[in-house]
Amino acid sequence: MKYYDVAIIGAGIAGASIASEIGADRSVILLEAEDHPGYHSTGRSAAFWTESYGGPLVQPLTSASRSFLENPPPEFSESAFLRPRGAVNIGRDDEQHLADQFLSDFADSGLSMDRWSWDQAVLLVPDLKPMWKHAIYEPDCRDIDVAALHAAYLRDAKRKNVDLICRAAVSHIRKNDRDWELIAGDQHYHATIVVNAAGAWADNIARMADVKPVGIQPLIRNMVQIETDPPSSQDMPLVVALDGSFYFKPEAGGGYWLSPHDEIPAEPGDVAPDELSVAIAIDRFEKVMDVEVKRVSRKWAGLRSFAPDRLPVIGFDSTTADFFWFAGQGGFGIQTAPAAAKLARSVLLGQAPDQSLYAVDASRYAATRFS
Repeated sequence: MKYYDVAIIGAGIAGASIASEIGADRSVILLEAEDHPGYHSTGRSAAFWTESYGGPLVQPLTSASRSFLENPPPEFSESAFLRPRGAVNIGRDDEQHLADQFLSDFADSGLSMDRWSWDQAVLLVPDLKPMWKHAIYEPDCRDIDVAALHAAYLRDAKRKNVDLICRAAVSHIRKNDRDWELIAGDQHYHATIVVNAAGAWADNIARMADVKPVGIQPLIRNMVQIETDPPSSQDMPLVVALDGSFYFKPEAGGGYWLSPHDEIPAEPGDVAPDELSVAIAIDRFEKVMDVEVKRVSRKWAGLRSFAPDRLPVIGFDSTTADFFWFAGQGGFGIQTAPAAAKLARSVLLGQAPDQSLYAVDASRYAATRFS
């Protein structure tokens, strides 16, 4: 038997980040079902940071994460995790209403946004077809080094004596009078608090613990890497459809990676790219860019898991003592990781929020909203 203050289930970006945040204050075990952390979602991220992604209710967490990602503490990382990219949100001739709505949604956010014409957009997006007449430029969009950020959180957690156990799928969770009993792999553990950071498996973990699920739905997102003639410009920004039907950006070596921004409901598990979705992604790309697609060089898929209101779920369950939700981060879990983990720390440890969270309304993400 091993006893801990906190058992965290799932070592993706959610579990790794909260382990890093609380590891110096509590004894923590981090349980991961796979051979390596971050296999399903974190390791398949689209790798960009943009404050509008996820909508205006997610934006405060993204914005609050920026300082940490650009200037991490030296003991956490010697280098930043963000690099300049920029983003252009585009719409067709008849989609001015989408551009108007986009600007309206973020009117009070303080985000830097500029309405552009096609003539302005094509200077940064060579080969953009003339039908895309409406554009909104976000200069603060960044590339994010997902692998480095995840590794830094795991490294920091280890430095704080967090025990990471891989190949430890949780098969049993039971609440005793004093604590939780868990079986993971072939080992038994006890913990005062269980943190459910299991991503697509979050509702399954809740059921195992006899906790009411909140409705976390895994959705498949397909990604494609292509080679084109002419090749991409490495200085080109991220390009996002205002109607939500695609996004793409240049890839090292002159290619692009792109997505049809699909959301296919799925059961938790390993997922493979869908050939129809790949074809749709390429078709939508060809309607935007006046280039020839030479070949598909890579394709992959990952899971993004959302609560019913598409906001993260952060906090203690409303009916089960010492069961803490840290799930439902969807496709924005990487870019919001620093702020979300600091928020989770304050709630879990009963501390005042970090000063970086001054613009974040914690109640918006509380698990109690599903009671």
